[in-house]
Amino acid sequence: MKKKITIALAGNPNAGKSTVFNAITGARQHIANYPGVTVEKKYGSVDHKGYRIEVVDLPGTYSLTAYSLEELVARNFLINDRPDLVVDIVDASNLDRNLYLTIQLKEMGVPLLIGLNMVDIAKSRGIIIDHEQLSSLLGVPVVPMVARSNKGTDELLDKIVELVSNPREWQPAKISYGLDIDRAIDEIESIIKASNIIDEKYPARWLALKCLEGDEQVFASLEKDPDLSKKVRAITQRVIKHTLSTLEEDPEGVIADHRYGYLTGITKSTLKRQIQSRLNMSDKIDKVMTNRILGPILMVMILYGMYLFTFSASEAPIHWLDMLFSKLKVIICTVVPKGHLQSLIMSGIVDGVGSVLGFVPIIMFMFFAIAIIEDSGYMARIAFMLDRVLRWFGLHGNSVISLIISGGISGGCAVPGIMATRTLRDPKERIATLLVIPFMNCGAKLPVYAVLITVFFSKNQTTMMFLLTIISWIFALFAAKLLRLTVLKGSQTPFVMELPPYRLPTLKGVCIHTWERTFQYIKKAGTIILGLSILLWAMMTFPQLPANQIRAFENQKNRINRMILHSPALKKYIKDSKDLRQIDRLYATYVQTVTKKDKKLITKLKKSRFFPLLKAIYTTDRNKMDSPRGYNSDTTIPESITGHIKDELSKAAHEYIRYKQMEEKIDAAQRQAALKHTVAGWLGQKLEFFTRPLGFDYRTDIALVGGFAAKEVILSTLGTAYSLSDSIVNQSKSLSKRLTTDPSWTPLKAFTLIIFIMLYVPCIATLASIRKETSWNWVWFSICFNLTVAYTVSLIISQGGRIAGM
Repeated sequence: MKKKITIALAGNPNAGKSTVFNAITGARQHIANYPGVTVEKKYGSVDHKGYRIEVVDLPGTYSLTAYSLEELVARNFLINDRPDLVVDIVDASNLDRNLYLTIQLKEMGVPLLIGLNMVDIAKSRGIIIDHEQLSSLLGVPVVPMVARSNKGTDELLDKIVELVSNPREWQPAKISYGLDIDRAIDEIESIIKASNIIDEKYPARWLALKCLEGDEQVFASLEKDPDLSKKVRAITQRVIKHTLSTLEEDPEGVIADHRYGYLTGITKSTLKRQIQSRLNMSDKIDKVMTNRILGPILMVMILYGMYLFTFSASEAPIHWLDMLFSKLKVIICTVVPKGHLQSLIMSGIVDGVGSVLGFVPIIMFMFFAIAIIEDSGYMARIAFMLDRVLRWFGLHGNSVISLIISGGISGGCAVPGIMATRTLRDPKERIATLLVIPFMNCGAKLPVYAVLITVFFSKNQTTMMFLLTIISWIFALFAAKLLRLTVLKGSQTPFVMELPPYRLPTLKGVCIHTWERTFQYIKKAGTIILGLSILLWAMMTFPQLPANQIRAFENQKNRINRMILHSPALKKYIKDSKDLRQIDRLYATYVQTVTKKDKKLITKLKKSRFFPLLKAIYTTDRNKMDSPRGYNSDTTIPESITGHIKDELSKAAHEYIRYKQMEEKIDAAQRQAALKHTVAGWLGQKLEFFTRPLGFDYRTDIALVGGFAAKEVILSTLGTAYSLSDSIVNQSKSLSKRLTTDPSWTPLKAFTLIIFIMLYVPCIATLASIRKETSWNWVWFSICFNLTVAYTVSLIISQGGRIAGM
């Protein structure tokens, strides 16, 4: 049986810690080059030399001072879970800054190993590090590596096993911080050791050091012994008073200065620069990519190119999926008998979930493009350039990260974006940011946009998607400005952002990130969206129409069938109800046969006495479909077509189609009446009073209510609503085709709906995150604020478009 050990990966943001985690465990964790991606602990495992190594990927932190959530998570895990070994991933190209965390880990006393990562980048910058000398001076083993190309990972695992095989106790390093601080540490340490209240897992010297740094979490732990707490606070206040009067600095600043002094001595002995002053490759690229004039232009071109690639590459796969779902519906109609089960499968599952899954290619190709932008390091440059804009709108520079994570470049999610606002120290800047995050185009909104853009703006898909990205940013920024000038007035705090070096994305890494995000989308469609689609199907199916109304519609259909049987033009071909049913069945088979070009089945159909009529009906039906909007029972058959009726067969075909269109209209009216009679239909009709000025009908209202649970549900609900309210003949049609042929849908209505979806109420998961980060008051404010903005803007677009004749 393999021995089990636990190690923790620690390190600064962008030091390559998550890359090391993936390299040694094969786990699928997202890798990006901007701060704030890893917020919680991540787990993985690897078998090596008879050991099962459990790896914990801690959040990226610059120190172990309890100022941020990331620092608290990392520190609490080390103290409470006490891993067998801590592997500190250090960026070799930024050694001075990265070793500050290393010193704090040594002060804590954890068993430590340094993974000296990115030695290739350091070398390209003319930096050479003597890792053996570094190990000797720090008293910690050092393993040089390049994690992104998997160099040094085996050596790292070998060293882990070697160190764990000879375990050592926690030994806090003794570093001098000056005579006054050292004496105070010794004094507090002895008092803590004398107390029986403090848990032994906390090193006494480390607690003493944290007290002098003013760590409130440590002070809170001392409150269990009021006498102990009083003595420690007295010593701390004495030292603060002394250092302020003699050095004009508090103890925390003095301790930091001595740490950096200690590190300077180490780096001078271990680090050499071959070229003292030179621009590395990333700096040269940034001179162009982040230029005040060229930078924004290039950013716009790159984002536009991303959307162009997305729609161009996904066009064919979307068509294939559309055909697949159409064939699936035909099979279901053939295999499953009519009734609630067929309706559930067809309308609730296939039309519901299928409407979402049908646009997976767009999501996949967009995630692929975003992964390239992220892994190359360009995403951080986008954040850097947008910071200049955000400052004017009253947001902090770190707000850029939250907005981009939420979908500022498309395809994100508001929940991690809201969690990322924890890095904002100022509460007003933080609340302003999380309130405008729902305006971003998250991945859940993209399928809805994709359907409406594909149907109504097919010639300008790339331009429309790019325009929607710009519009979402405009609304978010002006909303933030409004909030900062009214309910969230306050000054702005300074911002410094790290720009990681450019890196060439690996195909494996990009594919992993693309699949990871796409799989999450598919998983959501197969679980949450499926469950909600079935629930909404039930709400759109029950209660059913009263029996007397059903009988009234059936009587109308029967009257149409009698008219067919008594039609002079059809009497020669249809003698009784049995013939009529047979023609209906054979015509459906004939259409499939012609579409598939099945010669054997065509030969078989030719033997039927109905074949000439079937061929005439098909030819006439195609002519009808090729006209701009077709023709229906409300209009006479166009002269251009009647002029070609030269024989009885053509007349019979036209008569059959006319009566069948009348029957379809009655069937559609019955299904719409049934939908309006359901719980969802009742709710949708009540909301029509408010949404009619926007151009929305009750079916759209039902979908928008469903979108409150998750924005993808809008698409699945629209698919289900149109499936349940459309005639039986059109059941094999996709949602896109239904919207195309529906005269109530126009480009103006589609654009109004897109803007409303972009701005209206956040989904339940987002609201739950807002509640977790703030209070119920801000949750209700978010609901009312977003709904008001969405309704007002959509009303202006809808009414303005109508006035303009659109």
